[in-house]
Amino acid sequence: MGTERIENKRRKFFQTSATLLGGTLLYSLIKPFEALAQDHGEEPETAKADLPLWGMGVDLDKCVGCGKCAEACKIENNVPKEPFYFRTWVEQYTVKKDGEVKIESPNGGIGGLKQSVPDEDIFKSFMVPKLCNHCTKAPCVQACPVGATFISPDGVILVDETYCIGCSYCIQACPYGARFMNPVTKVADKCTFCYHRITKGLQPACVEVCPTQARIFGDLRDKKSDLVAFLQENPTEVLKPHLNTHSRVFYNGLSKEVR
Repeated sequence: MGTERIENKRRKFFQTSATLLGGTLLYSLIKPFEALAQDHGEEPETAKADLPLWGMGVDLDKCVGCGKCAEACKIENNVPKEPFYFRTWVEQYTVKKDGEVKIESPNGGIGGLKQSVPDEDIFKSFMVPKLCNHCTKAPCVQACPVGATFISPDGVILVDETYCIGCSYCIQACPYGARFMNPVTKVADKCTFCYHRITKGLQPACVEVCPTQARIFGDLRDKKSDLVAFLQENPTEVLKPHLNTHSRVFYNGLSKEVR
């Protein structure tokens, strides 16, 4: 049955592709987003009430740009060693006194981020960890022509490597730049909240190694979880809220320069 399904999906995909022109396929698969407010409580259609609904908080006041999260992620998830590939990374934002914004993330932040702008030219500087936002209304899920990208019942965006055909449409659809084509497996790759760990009661690798506890992982349904406490105690925002993807990665202290 699995082989038959894959072949049917492949056939349908190539038939559809033949009738459309290049990049227009991507936009025909994704409905325009309306600028609506984000809702912490919104759940994906696949969610089950007796399961957790996973999310992550990022305390920007605590991130020091050490890059240990990105390094641990690469090791834990066998991310290719080439510097370009990351499931999570840290960006350093530097706002100069003349208004220019410089964004740097050499080697994803691994080894620590160092300021390259002279102190006298800096208005403010801060770190922003980034990763897959595990959206409730995920553009990548809508764009995948074969159903390889999907939302798990506990709210995590995953990729079924046995179905993925390597078309890269999900990579183009992600507005957060959080996906890449794995050069080893030849399929789409991304953060999974370390799904193999959290289903065993463990923390994601990036959360476990963070020396300042800048990342907070937990169950949005559990009123006693550290994540819910973080959301209650801090004014939080999500990246690119105007896209209405209903991200489940929440930031406190998010500056207007972040994009």
